[in-house]
Amino acid sequence: MSDDLRSLDQILANPEGLSESELDRLRGEQVLGAAATLLHRQGDAETAGIAVDVTTAHLTLWDSDFGIDTYKAVLEVEPHLLPRFTEEAQERIREAMRTVTARNRDLSVGLMEVLPTIPEVSVDWRKQLRAATGPSPTNQARRVRLEPQHPMEDGLHFTNVWEQGVYRVLKERQAALPDDDTIGIVPLGAMRVRGHTYEPDLLVTYRGRAGVIEIDGPHHKERASSDKSRDRLMQNAGVHYVDRLDVRDSTKKEEVEKFVATFLKRLGG
Repeated sequence: MSDDLRSLDQILANPEGLSESELDRLRGEQVLGAAATLLHRQGDAETAGIAVDVTTAHLTLWDSDFGIDTYKAVLEVEPHLLPRFTEEAQERIREAMRTVTARNRDLSVGLMEVLPTIPEVSVDWRKQLRAATGPSPTNQARRVRLEPQHPMEDGLHFTNVWEQGVYRVLKERQAALPDDDTIGIVPLGAMRVRGHTYEPDLLVTYRGRAGVIEIDGPHHKERASSDKSRDRLMQNAGVHYVDRLDVRDSTKKEEVEKFVATFLKRLGG
């Protein structure tokens, strides 16, 4: 069991100060995490990767009979990822959750429901929604366009300041290259590959080739299997080169410049 799951055990064993909702969420994270790990160890990396896409998991008390509490698992998922949660995938996740709780006489997962996450909105949500769905349709940054306080530059949207920082370094390289040998930069462009729709953090075109830069957050190791599957799908669809930059390596501009230089060298061939 991972350190994260051990820490969840400790929290659930001493729940003082936690609300019922917080306990439901922590219990859901513990069971879902164990279920996803079990699926991966059983060779079902695809379903494990789908489980990783769950934003939050809650286990709420559904029924109590003969001293056994039956819980309902409520999984919240980003709306654009819902198609991944087919009936078959949901059943595999549900069965894995039942398996990991089978030895617990006080806990049984009986039902499971997958729901879209509800975005936080600001008071000017109408303005944001009109801008996102106005007369100039775009596949750029479909999700973050509705989120307040996300970075913008040159009319382009970014999930966070790290993506924006890498974009700025790419833009500097773009300006320094000659007109007949420059690069194109596409932040958060929706891309359809077989069976999935992705939004690569930065898609870069150079010398007739397309490459993708993904900026990984501090918890990206938890998604390693899913990331590899995603990268492979993009490469199978014609993306020549995919590389990942850890946000911990993007705090200094010189580190980003070094990464970008290597990326363009490998992309250009």
